[in-house]
Amino acid sequence: HCATKANIMKLSEGLMKCTFEDVAPEYPDITPHHIIIDNCAHQLVINPEQFEVIVTSNMNGDIISDLTSGLVGGLGVAPSSSISATTAIFEPVHGSAPDIAGQDKANPIAMILTAVMLLRHVGQTEIATTVENAVLVTLEEGRTLTGDLARRRAGATAVGTEAFTDAIIANLGRAPSAFGARVTKKLQIPTVACDLKPLRPRELVGVDIFMEARDTADNLGKRLDAAFADSLLTFKVLSNRGTVVYPVPAGQVDTVECWTARFMKPESADSLTDADIVDALQRVAKVALWMHVEKLHVFDGVPGFSRAQGED
Repeated sequence: HCATKANIMKLSEGLMKCTFEDVAPEYPDITPHHIIIDNCAHQLVINPEQFEVIVTSNMNGDIISDLTSGLVGGLGVAPSSSISATTAIFEPVHGSAPDIAGQDKANPIAMILTAVMLLRHVGQTEIATTVENAVLVTLEEGRTLTGDLARRRAGATAVGTEAFTDAIIANLGRAPSAFGARVTKKLQIPTVACDLKPLRPRELVGVDIFMEARDTADNLGKRLDAAFADSLLTFKVLSNRGTVVYPVPAGQVDTVECWTARFMKPESADSLTDADIVDALQRVAKVALWMHVEKLHVFDGVPGFSRAQGED
């Protein structure tokens, strides 16, 4: 699965979705699926078994990795790794937990299972399985657990980090009864060619200018209309918080002082130039404080930009 928010964050998350779909045909043995990240979070709770690998952004991954750790017992039991074709880094999902440092309270499972992942990565699969089984037996019996797990297990005795680790060590060589044998193999990362694909034909058709102004939508819009009365560019819409507020408001909007004005070229005109955008900025500067700009391109006839709510 590829999990993004491409329906809203069309430039960043949309690019990831498009890249995923472009690359997917190179791996015919894998069936690709796209899922909106909020639905992904929902599905991870109600039906996590449907997922094997989730491709997502760093921010989304950071959020759902904490969610999935909650499904299996919390951050204290969640290992992780970052693996490339040449380098591998292994670390627990949790942070350093400075609030309980030196108090013999931390759950060591995440660190131990991270070491298990490392052992498997370097080919020490038998040792990895032995250590992992000892952890599973200790959890399965549930007699002594660290405080974060003991409070959820009836009859369990809460112990410190050292005592819990000793319990795991005592179970080395044993196999759990409730968990079947796992079949694992070293993850093989393919070498990816870095051949750059040619740029798709593009046409610069407009520009979004982001402004700061303490004004009403109607007054600001009329002033922009006047400023662009004799310009090549047509002032199309003024939006605030993603919704059109001028010339025809798309609904009731509690506006803030940050505005976006969209200017488009006539369909019959040639592609815009940087000089056209500079001219537009000079005109806007007479009306409001412009902050930054975004060029609006069409790629092979497909707009590379989104529309504000209520925009035709």
